[in-house]
Amino acid sequence: MAGGGDELKLLSTWFSPFGSRVKLALHLKGLSYEYVEEDLMNKSQLLLESNPVHKKVPVLFHRGKALCESMVTVDYIEDAFADAGPPLLPSDPYERAIARFWVAFIETKLVEPWFRMLDGTRTRAEMAEGVKQMIAAVATLESALGQCSKGKPFFGGDSVGYVDVALGGLLVWVRASQVLLGVKFLDAARTPLLAAWAERFASLDAAKAALPDFGRVIKHAMMRRGAAAGALAANN
Repeated sequence: MAGGGDELKLLSTWFSPFGSRVKLALHLKGLSYEYVEEDLMNKSQLLLESNPVHKKVPVLFHRGKALCESMVTVDYIEDAFADAGPPLLPSDPYERAIARFWVAFIETKLVEPWFRMLDGTRTRAEMAEGVKQMIAAVATLESALGQCSKGKPFFGGDSVGYVDVALGGLLVWVRASQVLLGVKFLDAARTPLLAAWAERFASLDAAKAALPDFGRVIKHAMMRRGAAAGALAANN
């Protein structure tokens, strides 16, 4: 990969879909970086000092300065390393705004209900509502992919762009959620464009380098849900 290894350090966890977004951007840009695994059960002083507001990963350090929040960090990588690798955002201001719109949609309409469902503390009715919201969001993203790609392989067109990184970082967890929740969110019959996109995205070298192992994610998610449900039962 290209230079930057002495300047870039990523603090994250192996299973974080948000850390995967930053890894994807770094690999797509061809940037070298030092990776530091964080233990979220015993948060390091480095994490607490570098992200005192949220105390969450990922945190990217560039020249000793810390950046937090995954897509804010992807934006920074795009700006700071504009000459490295393919652009993640289009040059046209309108198209850039549209890409940011769809990333905001992913955060509010897909990520938020998904987080609520996976914490292991929801009622059956709440789970059903969360699934309904996710399916609706995926259906909307199916249409968005058709509009943004203009018949090309990715949201970004011929190459991976900003929206691809935002959604692609979640890909393993979306597939794991299909197993955990018994609902197929990426259905070739219902969302053929997204299903084909997911296969293309997963085959990219950057995705293979950045995304966590599917089986390991399943085990981790089941463990977390079990622990959360046990804690809830103990408090009731």
